[in-house]
Amino acid sequence: MDLPRDADGKPDLGEALERDYHPLVERIHGFPKVTIAALNGPAVGASMNIALACDIVVAARSAYLQEAFARIALIPDAGGTWILPRIVGSKRALALMLTAEQVPAEEAEKIGLVYKVFDDASFMAEAMALAKRFAAGPGGAYRMMKEAVRASGFNDLPAQLAVERDLQREAGRSSDFMEGVAAFREKRPPRFKGS
Repeated sequence: MDLPRDADGKPDLGEALERDYHPLVERIHGFPKVTIAALNGPAVGASMNIALACDIVVAARSAYLQEAFARIALIPDAGGTWILPRIVGSKRALALMLTAEQVPAEEAEKIGLVYKVFDDASFMAEAMALAKRFAAGPGGAYRMMKEAVRASGFNDLPAQLAVERDLQREAGRSSDFMEGVAAFREKRPPRFKGS
């Protein structure tokens, strides 16, 4: 394994994180469109944390997630120490990190790491159907939902209510809102344009 080295010749894993993983995780987290991680096998270490940076995680029944860093005397990276506690709470996150235990897909669904688990045979079709659903949906509203949820982690209730007011004002001016109302009245599927 060819790792970056510091001035003393010791491995510098921080350099690789800053160069490769940090920009990826930040881009996924801040991406305005819906991101889906579709796990059809093990998501171990950084791959688990990159998957958790996505908006929605779906998994095949045979998949599992694992914070395996303790097994090689490292700490979780790729945003794991920030993302995982926000999903499952700090105590459970720390336990998953310290024990490095595998979390089967069905258990991951129960504790909120995975949105849905699909049978292996239908996994790809189910994941693609979900992606197509979001691609045809109201992209602007999705972006605003993501923005509001991200803000909620730092706001008190009055500040979050103001975020909702401002974003709802923006959403209510969109052509997708007008199309959604028209489709509802006409009892037909909406044809959103993402604006």
